[in-house]
Amino acid sequence: MSDDVPLTLGTAGHVDHGKTTLVRALTGVDTDRLPEERRRGLSIALGYAPLTLPSGRRLSVVDVPGHERFVRTMVAGASGIDAYLAVVAADDGVMPQTREHAAVLRALGIERGVVAITKTDLADPATAAAEAGDLLPGAEVVPVAAQTGAGLRELAAALERLADRLPGRAGDPGGARLHIDRVFSVRGAGTVVTGTLWSGALGRGDNVRLLPSGRAARVRGVQVHDAAVERAPAGQRVAVNLVGVERDEVARGDVLVAPGAELAPAWRLDAALEWRADDARAESGDRVQVHHGTREAPARLVALGGRFWQIRLEAPLVAFAGDRVVVRRIAPPDTLGGGTVLDAAPRRHGPTRDGLARLARLERGEPDPPASPPDPRLAERPREPVGPAALSPAALALEARLKAAGLEPPLDSELDPAEAAELPALRAQGRAVRVGRAMHAHPDALGELEREVVAHLEDHGTIALGELRDRLGTSRKFAQALLEHLDAARVTRREGDVRVLRRRGGASPFSGS
Repeated sequence: MSDDVPLTLGTAGHVDHGKTTLVRALTGVDTDRLPEERRRGLSIALGYAPLTLPSGRRLSVVDVPGHERFVRTMVAGASGIDAYLAVVAADDGVMPQTREHAAVLRALGIERGVVAITKTDLADPATAAAEAGDLLPGAEVVPVAAQTGAGLRELAAALERLADRLPGRAGDPGGARLHIDRVFSVRGAGTVVTGTLWSGALGRGDNVRLLPSGRAARVRGVQVHDAAVERAPAGQRVAVNLVGVERDEVARGDVLVAPGAELAPAWRLDAALEWRADDARAESGDRVQVHHGTREAPARLVALGGRFWQIRLEAPLVAFAGDRVVVRRIAPPDTLGGGTVLDAAPRRHGPTRDGLARLARLERGEPDPPASPPDPRLAERPREPVGPAALSPAALALEARLKAAGLEPPLDSELDPAEAAELPALRAQGRAVRVGRAMHAHPDALGELEREVVAHLEDHGTIALGELRDRLGTSRKFAQALLEHLDAARVTRREGDVRVLRRRGGASPFSGS
């Protein structure tokens, strides 16, 4: 193996176009490891193999399923790759999943690759090569026949040229980050996780954290393609043996990070998104599936203007600014597009001129300006310190749910009886606030609401229901309840169809109820 930086290559292409057969011909490894895959002759799970190029350089290969039912598995495998090996059969040409896989690659920003036209022993490759060139411009196209071996040497040479042009990620800044795609136990060793190492390096003895759970663990050992190494740099497939966590405490989609990594589970993302086609463009308020790393979550999209959107997640993702996401329709499932995360921990907001300007700055790579000093009139009354141990696990879970829901909390009637029973304890400690008669919200969300509304009123004098709804990117139902709550809290006063600021001294009322 050469001293070149590690790289990961991912396959792409329609079912039955010969991806797994081609990988086996190139590497000698059958990536269909499951009995069901071998019985059906159909890839279901992600497969992995090392590919040694003519120079001795070795690439990690991720072989993805091609069937339309397994696109979400394909996305998980493609999210960590540096380049693609697209496979198009000469007797079929470009097919629907070829196009969808190409859309996933574009959404992930993976622009470099090689196209293999397979089954050239069955049909002339010219038409398929032309179609593939139109779909994936810039990619070198190589005709092959895996069954006879024709073209394999030329394909390996094309992959060598491709690898020589890729910078890799081994020298990128940042601590270790591994998006886990497989978890299993080894007798005598314990828990093992695998994935593509996105950044940093991992070695024996390293302390790590698992997100979103926050569990601590230690690295007992690291392997790269079944060979033990002292330390593995980013850009390749790794298997990590962990001490301190049980098999059932880790799941696919979790993220293994260095202890000091500035990463946390995110329930909202501000992103710049692009759509696969005009008829695939999402509308504000659409519920979609968002894929990041090896995890996915349903989410609601809020249009902020132009290409900028806020993604409001129903389950947390562990993202970082600059990461890529893929957006898919939930039903019928289809890839709509994707793009770049600009802010992985934004406040909840709707479209504003200042917000658009800020996102444009972030997209250009410019840092946020220093925050203004807080307005003392909006300072929260200090809450009486209460340790987490004073609340039951059920109460803490409900608090987390309310915090994640922000300004669209569940109705009290939507809580199960065990959750509803914890509301008095949360209210008593200032960690839930009653909003009208129907629901409770987290005080942090209501404090954010107050700041939004007061800032608007100080600039404009009045705010109408529709203005608040658009500013927050929420529904009329929630905007109405929140305005009435501000009235009751003596922050605003209703005058006809608008609210005005009620001049008052003292602290925010949203530290308890």
